[in-house]
Amino acid sequence: MKLEVQVIGEEIIKPSSPTPQQLRHYQLSSLDQQIHPVYNHLVLFYPIKPNLHTNNLNTLHHFKLSLSQALTHFYPLAGRIRNNTFVDCNDDGVPFKEAQVKCRLSDVLQNPVPEELNKLFPFPLDDAKELPTGVQFNAFDCGGVGIGLCISHKIGDALSYFTFLNTWAAIARGDTNDVVLPEFVSAELFPPRDVPLPEPALETSEKNIATKRLVFTASKIEEIRAKYSTENEIQPSRVEALSAFIWSRFITSTKKKSSPHKSYVIIHTVNLRTKFQPPLSAQSFGNIFSVAATIPSLDNEEEEDGCNLVRKIRESIRKIDKEYVKKLQAGGDLFQSTNQETIPFIVTSLCRFPLHKLILVGGNQYGRVLPD
Repeated sequence: MKLEVQVIGEEIIKPSSPTPQQLRHYQLSSLDQQIHPVYNHLVLFYPIKPNLHTNNLNTLHHFKLSLSQALTHFYPLAGRIRNNTFVDCNDDGVPFKEAQVKCRLSDVLQNPVPEELNKLFPFPLDDAKELPTGVQFNAFDCGGVGIGLCISHKIGDALSYFTFLNTWAAIARGDTNDVVLPEFVSAELFPPRDVPLPEPALETSEKNIATKRLVFTASKIEEIRAKYSTENEIQPSRVEALSAFIWSRFITSTKKKSSPHKSYVIIHTVNLRTKFQPPLSAQSFGNIFSVAATIPSLDNEEEEDGCNLVRKIRESIRKIDKEYVKKLQAGGDLFQSTNQETIPFIVTSLCRFPLHKLILVGGNQYGRVLPD
């Protein structure tokens, strides 16, 4: 459904305590520098609770206070990104918007439209050159709330995003035992280089994009996993199986339109923290990930059953090991260039991320949506 969203208030939220002078310069790592200036983004929905609607001012005050306290620990998020080189941790603060959504929360959850959900964020998602973070507090007519949080991919990957979000949530609910402090080690692990700001992933003229929402039940996913299983091999994960299945449907529908001058690559992100010896902690902050690239065959009809493709995907991911990490630390590129026009088929997943305690306002979390 089409959303009518009206911004009714704007302000800047600053850290509750000033950032010490010796921490004012946060160096970007070589991996940070190679990331496109886009935002990691998520909307968290919370249903109406008794007195939440009538006590909206108190709820909003507590929400802002907890954000301010969380920013003291994650001080780069309240700074400004400079020249694809460092973050000036000057405590300029995080843009915060309060908005009214002219519908019920249930209307959105029953029929979410990705393009419309982008209205629940404080600014465009593809312009993260300077502002590290932004928040929009969306109040629905029924009293439900949607929290739109953007964090620049220039300074942190998905796990860094959830490390901040979980600490913020722990502060909001007063659970000091769950407050996790970040470890700012990425520039030490991957020393910065003299690299230009990456070009946008999509040119403005190319943003003629259609979005579709497909729902797979748990039983259907298990059917696909079983279909792609072979003897003497581990059963495909949910992500591996769905990646192969969706790819097979995509290429079947577009194969006749394919150009011989174009190639396809299936991209999966891989957390590098577990690839170090010894492994890094989960709260290591920054872009500490890489991409596993799988080149699917467009000529081999046998690959349509998905089994061979699942095997290829698994082999690509296995190549991201401790030796690969050493090459990245020595100055290797995160993304490999090619002379041929390459069309990426990018797969992302929220499986296994810590999402179960993200309580930022009164009541239980009702749902979470990653828009377009």
